[in-house]
Amino acid sequence: MARTEAQDSGARQGAGILESRLTRLGREEFARDVWGRTAVLTRGASDFSDVFSPGAVDELISRRGLRTPFLRVAKDGSTLPESSFTAPAGVGATVADQLDDTALWRAFEDGATLVLQALHRTWEPVAELVSALGTELGHPVQANAYITPPQNRGFDAHYDVHDVFVLQIAGSKRWVVHEPVVPDPLRDQPWTGHRAAVAERAAHVAPHLDTMLRPGDVLYLPRGWLHSARAQGEVSVHLTLGIHVRTRYALAEHLMRAALAELAADPSMRRSLPLGTDAPDVLTDLVRERLLAAVADADPAPLFHRAHRSGARPAPLGPLAQLAALHRLGPASPIRLREALAPRLDGARLFTRVGYLDLPADDVAPVARLLDGRVRTAGDLGLPLAGRLLRAGVLVPADR
Repeated sequence: MARTEAQDSGARQGAGILESRLTRLGREEFARDVWGRTAVLTRGASDFSDVFSPGAVDELISRRGLRTPFLRVAKDGSTLPESSFTAPAGVGATVADQLDDTALWRAFEDGATLVLQALHRTWEPVAELVSALGTELGHPVQANAYITPPQNRGFDAHYDVHDVFVLQIAGSKRWVVHEPVVPDPLRDQPWTGHRAAVAERAAHVAPHLDTMLRPGDVLYLPRGWLHSARAQGEVSVHLTLGIHVRTRYALAEHLMRAALAELAADPSMRRSLPLGTDAPDVLTDLVRERLLAAVADADPAPLFHRAHRSGARPAPLGPLAQLAALHRLGPASPIRLREALAPRLDGARLFTRVGYLDLPADDVAPVARLLDGRVRTAGDLGLPLAGRLLRAGVLVPADR
C-alpha cells in the first residue's frame, strides 16, 4: 500500500535535517550511498516557505540596509561591478556601499541574476537550518540565494569546490548536471583552471541529469560536479547550502604544520647549511629522516579542532538579554550551553568557538555534564561557575 504524504511527514518527525527536509535518507544511508559520490534529486523534499521566500528577498534588498559583499549581481555569465548597484546610505550614515534597491530593480528587470550571499548571517530561518545541518554533517555550511529573472541562464557550466544542496524556493529552473572533470577538487583547484575541459564536457557529453526543479525539490551535488541552470517563464528563487567539506588533504596539512612546528623548535634543524653547498644528499637524507620522525610524532588534533571551530559561528547571543540573565542569576535560573559552539573538553581546558577557558579541577565534571546541551539550573552548576560561563558567552539563559 502506498504511503501518503502525511504518513511520510509523520514518520520523518524527529529525524535529522537530511531526512526530514532534504533527502528522505537517514544520515547513515546518505553517508554510505550519496555523500561525495553522486548527484541526487529529491522531488518534493519539503515545503521551504518557513525558511525563505520571494517576500524575504524584497525585505532583505529594500529594508535591511545590506551592504556588499552580502549581494552580488551577475549577467550573461559575468559579475557586475559593485558600484553599479550600491549607493550612500543618506543623511546620518557614513556608509557608501549599501544596496541601491532602484539600481537593483533596473538590473533585475534587464535580466541580471541577484545573489544574496551569506544568508546564514542575515536571515534567521536560514541561519537555523544551516546551523542544524552543519551540526548533523560535521562540516561547516553557508547559504546563498539566487534570484533569476525569466529565461535567464545566470552562470555558465562550472563546478564548485564545496558540496551543495540546492533548495528550489519559488518558480522553476532547468538544471543540467555533468559528472566531474576534476573529481573532489580542493579549494585551490577552481573550475576556472579547467575552463576548456569544463566547456568540452558540458557541450559534448550527455548529462548525468537534465531536469526541472520546482518548489520543494532538492538537488544534492558533490564538489566537482558540473552544473548550469536556467530559469523558465517566471522568476526563480533557490537556496544553495554550501558544505565546506574537510578533506584528508586538509588533515595532512594540519599534520605537516604540527611536524614543522616541532622542527622549528629543534636547533639542529634551524642551523644554516654549509657554505658553498647545494643541499648535498647526506643533508637531504638527514632532513627527510627528521621530518618523517616529526610527522610520526605530530598530533594534528589541536589544529584540526581549531579549524573546525573557526569554520562556523556560534548561535546568536543578545548582549542585553545576556546582561539581564547575569544580573538576575540565582539558584533556580535556567541555563544551557550556547548552540553551535563546537565545544571540546581537553583535560581542564574547554575549547569553544568563542575561545577557551581553563577550569579548576572541581569545575571539570559539571562542565562536562553541560556538553549534552540539556537545560539545567545555575544551582546545579554552581553560581560562580554559571556566572563565569555566562560572562564568557558559553552559557545563555534558557526557558524551561
